[in-house]
Amino acid sequence: MKKIQNTLKNYSIILLAAALSSCSSVRRHNERSTACIGTHELKEDIDYAYLKLQKMHPQLYWYISKKDLDYKFDSLKQTIDQPLTPLQFYFKLQPVIADIREGHLALRIPRKKFSKKEIKSLEHKKGMFSRFEYYVKDNHLFIVQNKDSINNIKPGTEILSINHIPVSDYIKKYRALISSDGYNDTFQPYFLKDVFFNFYTAENGFADKAYLETLYNGKKQVYILHRESKSITDLEKDKEQEKRTPEKKINDYVAYNDSYNRNFKFLDKDSTTAYLKIQSFSSDYSDRFYKETFEKIKNAGSSYLIIDVRNNYGGSLHEINNLYSYLAPEPYVLIKPSQLTSRITPLKTNYFRKSSPFQYAFKSLAYPTYVFAQTFSTYKKDGKVYYKMKAAKPTKPKKDAFQGKVFVLINGGSFSASSIITAKLKYDKRAVLVGEETGGANDGTVAGFYSYQKLPHSRINFPIGLLLVQPNIDFQNTKRGVSPDVTIKESMQDIIGNKDPQLEWVKKEIAKEKGNR
Repeated sequence: MKKIQNTLKNYSIILLAAALSSCSSVRRHNERSTACIGTHELKEDIDYAYLKLQKMHPQLYWYISKKDLDYKFDSLKQTIDQPLTPLQFYFKLQPVIADIREGHLALRIPRKKFSKKEIKSLEHKKGMFSRFEYYVKDNHLFIVQNKDSINNIKPGTEILSINHIPVSDYIKKYRALISSDGYNDTFQPYFLKDVFFNFYTAENGFADKAYLETLYNGKKQVYILHRESKSITDLEKDKEQEKRTPEKKINDYVAYNDSYNRNFKFLDKDSTTAYLKIQSFSSDYSDRFYKETFEKIKNAGSSYLIIDVRNNYGGSLHEINNLYSYLAPEPYVLIKPSQLTSRITPLKTNYFRKSSPFQYAFKSLAYPTYVFAQTFSTYKKDGKVYYKMKAAKPTKPKKDAFQGKVFVLINGGSFSASSIITAKLKYDKRAVLVGEETGGANDGTVAGFYSYQKLPHSRINFPIGLLLVQPNIDFQNTKRGVSPDVTIKESMQDIIGNKDPQLEWVKKEIAKEKGNR
């Protein structure tokens, strides 16, 4: 009994120390984030970042030559002629990282950390910019949705400036921070509309008020946005949204925007056409979702299936392999063997990252098993090192695999895993792709799992993908995204008017085929 009491006492001390350490850590982090770093130290960070890339990234010179990348890093160092804060340094280094043209490869933007008290305060307030939906075209930012009718700002309104600084200046600055895989030009507008205010708040903080100069139908107007407090009803709704019901689990509910990552329905009364919208390949409960969905499709005797992966930034390789097993007419291999730079690379994945004291203790006990498993997950062939992946092995179709015609909707927001599966579907002639070129590359990407590096002086986080993941196809070497079989673009007016020209084209095509039977 005494031994148990001593253990509990020690554990309480550990928790108290962890809490105090957390408060101190937040303060130290915020002090460092505003302090200037010397030029010599910044140049060492640049060298450190490039060295880690050369050691770990399996396809560093896919879209840029070594000569050109060497020149960019050397040129960057020449511009470091005065001390900079981590944020200022980020805006100089990240554009060079973006020039590598690997969409998964990016520094994490330095930002202020919040104490638990500050986080709780923010949780009791509504977002200021996040309550709108946006659209980016060239150097213009438009509001396309205003669910709460804030200040009665109309969809189609362009934001000209925020707090008297032109939005076009921000867009030019932020665009240089973003890259897709390769040379496609469809990804940036989709991603930029989603991350614009992430960059903005990192630079300007979470203010309680903002002045917007806008333009609508040729008329300029100024609005003042306020960070409003949530009502009791709002807070109760937040709690309700956080509850994980069986339906929310299977369809992967996202409380942040009150939506589901997976949706399924029939588009007609006779269930001829099934529609599957996948917002993210998150993997959570996906096996059960696809099992139940394709059972319904088979029982309904559907002839057509529309899979919508527009604005799907990717996710789980397991999930797309499982989905493909419901579409394949015969056994298949989804991806080619995944290449690494060395056999020890999998051990550089920061095993103890973000571990609580209890988790750290548990992981320490399991570490030898982890090392053993990772060591035997690699193999060498023809002088190259590969990582064993289930998706690189033959997979049999599921018993309820869909036998009818498949259409897939894609756009510039279809990235990573979305591009892997669509490239495979197109190559196997298993689907008709409709929309626009994907933001992810046709010939694969570098991601899989990451080594979470931290630049030694600026303390900027730098996750580096370790696996070359490529669909099992004959490569086109276009250095572009997956191109659609039928190109149909969506305009801002389509979004505002809730029109979907891509889906409508597919519906008309299905109706035409049904009419010709």
